[in-house]
Amino acid sequence: MHIAIQGEPGSFSHEAALKFFPQATILACALSSEVFSAVAEGRVHAAAIPIENSLAGSVVEHYDLLLTHDVSVERELLLRIRHNLIAVPGSSLDQILRVYSHPVALAQCRRFLEQHPQIEAIPFYDTAGSVKQLVELRDRSSAGIASAQAAIHYGGEILAADIEDNPENYTRFFLIRRRSQVVADPHADKVSLAFTVENRPGTLVAALQVFAGQGTNLTKLESRPVHGHPWQYVFYADYQLSTATSANAALKLLADHCSRVKELGRYRSAMRED
Repeated sequence: MHIAIQGEPGSFSHEAALKFFPQATILACALSSEVFSAVAEGRVHAAAIPIENSLAGSVVEHYDLLLTHDVSVERELLLRIRHNLIAVPGSSLDQILRVYSHPVALAQCRRFLEQHPQIEAIPFYDTAGSVKQLVELRDRSSAGIASAQAAIHYGGEILAADIEDNPENYTRFFLIRRRSQVVADPHADKVSLAFTVENRPGTLVAALQVFAGQGTNLTKLESRPVHGHPWQYVFYADYQLSTATSANAALKLLADHCSRVKELGRYRSAMRED
């Protein structure tokens, strides 16, 4: 399996891809749009994309890309985000004067940084990229905050493990494929979809009543602006289903109230990892 990810090898997306397929070959892309193009054009079998973090919220760009590309969600994964302080092998914690990482990762490790005021926190473009840089430079006074996968991939040493403030830190990942290549899961119990409604009173309420009328559990609702059409929105929803029949009925009824409905994927709900 060839799996595309956005970001450097050793990132949390890399870790998620290996959870989906432990023997996968990883194609690292600089931009999310490159990831989706690689899947849609058949240059990889699939991609692992983060869609939502339990603390930082949704990855809105990926919702937009799911809508505009001919791909579909096949599986989901809830990955526990464990941040680690990683340095050049042989370094010690009292040597570290600077730590690099993505701004979100730095923000999620404030308590650790407050406990070590001698360490200056410096934003970097990527968690795994920070480890890649310090290992290449052999800089013993610097460290990165990243996944254990980054330490493995670049030969770094973990000086402090699980330094995140909140242990309830999870990122929800989707495994996406070209729509024609998706393998249907007979045990699927969750649907992701996108829909738009006319900009007039009551249309959104009518659309949402479809879910209630079918007895489905609406677990997420997100709105995004329609590019080129100010004050118009696309709504992204996740709902749980009891049967495939109820899922199909909800989609059919939504079409009566919406100007556009697109199913983004039908898959099995993921369990949280410890």
